[in-house]
Amino acid sequence: MTSKQRAYLKSLANGIDPILHVGKGGIGDALIKQADDALEARELIKLKCLENCEYSPREAAEEIAGRIGAEVVFSIGSKAVIYRRAQKNPKIELPK
Repeated sequence: MTSKQRAYLKSLANGIDPILHVGKGGIGDALIKQADDALEARELIKLKCLENCEYSPREAAEEIAGRIGAEVVFSIGSKAVIYRRAQKNPKIELPK
């Protein structure tokens, strides 16, 4: 992913709320399934690591992205953004 594409995705992610919350339960199969379904529907999701989480937001995002074939766009504070192009009908067109 180029820096231009990353900046574009970051600007899109600015207006969305976190839909995944990683807490003391860590990253289980249910969270992975939820992330996979959300990425197929939205392509771009934001996650938040709660205070009692054993992972940093970057670590959590990389773990989730690695297990579902996605990419971490960025991580800042307690939040991170993950992107994966949808298989059926992609909505986000990345700049070249």
